[in-house]
Amino acid sequence: MFYYLIRKLLFLIDPEKSHTLTLKYLNSKHIQTLMDLFLKPISSIPTKCMGLEFPNKVGLAAGMDKNGEYINFFDKLGFGFIELGTATPLPQLGNTKPRMFRIPPIEAIINNMGFNNLGIENLINNIKKSNFNGIIGVNIGKNKNTSIENAINDYLICIEKVYCYANYIAINISSPNTKNLRNLQNGILFKNLLKNIKKKQKEMYRKYLKYVPIAIKISPDLSKNEIIYISNQLIKFKIDGVIATNTTLDHSVILKENKIEGGLSGLPLQKKSTNVISILYKQLNNQIPIIGVGGINSLNSAQEKIESGANLIQIYSGLIYHGPKFIRNIIKNL
Repeated sequence: MFYYLIRKLLFLIDPEKSHTLTLKYLNSKHIQTLMDLFLKPISSIPTKCMGLEFPNKVGLAAGMDKNGEYINFFDKLGFGFIELGTATPLPQLGNTKPRMFRIPPIEAIINNMGFNNLGIENLINNIKKSNFNGIIGVNIGKNKNTSIENAINDYLICIEKVYCYANYIAINISSPNTKNLRNLQNGILFKNLLKNIKKKQKEMYRKYLKYVPIAIKISPDLSKNEIIYISNQLIKFKIDGVIATNTTLDHSVILKENKIEGGLSGLPLQKKSTNVISILYKQLNNQIPIIGVGGINSLNSAQEKIESGANLIQIYSGLIYHGPKFIRNIIKNL
């Protein structure tokens, strides 16, 4: 109840400003001390995925902590893993503001951020400064000014830089907010991307004698045939995991007069992402694990993702609409 009262006040502020102010406050030493006093550790069953042992199945989705500035706070909420980013080789401002919008009646968020971040080097420095000993995933993307034809180089740069600091790396080729990015999910561009990132992974393994799994994050707007194609290529190139899904461009649930550009997340994405997971699960035949994300707003919807084939789940909008207690409840009962 307390969180919902606070949420009313926060929802009076611009979403992006509210996001930043809230996280800065919650990440303060004073709040961290209080959390240590009042938040008891959550007992949960560890789970293995991508060769890693996760304390529990519930993770923070990318986008919440783009620059790795709030790792210690999210650690205290009990997440089994935290995915940072999306980070790009060079810092960039992202798209023009305003670029984040809430739609409370349907528990949705639309964002048109455009990979705004302080760059991969800054993210690495923040990982080094954190006290987190759990699983950290780093979500990487291409810079806006890098052409699709040269996009592979941006991913390879990020993999090389972050390899020693991430437990797994997520390749974001499915954000709808960077022009033509989703083309990387198709045809020869997709094959070349997988081929080159797998080659880089092998190179880094030989150099550091450390294997860092790589997962591909895909769109919810793919056709069944496109998902089948992607599944076959993931198996062929022995990719370690797939994250399903990113935000959707399907805004059919929103009134025409409220049309806003950007990717839609939250409750309207729930069934769409679960459907993609179901198709992936059938096609991958347990050869590649699935991380399910999209519209989880209850214990039932979290269980539905698992029952549809997800090995792990991630939460973003659910945390904004329902608060930390919601996260801890899912971890305890999933």
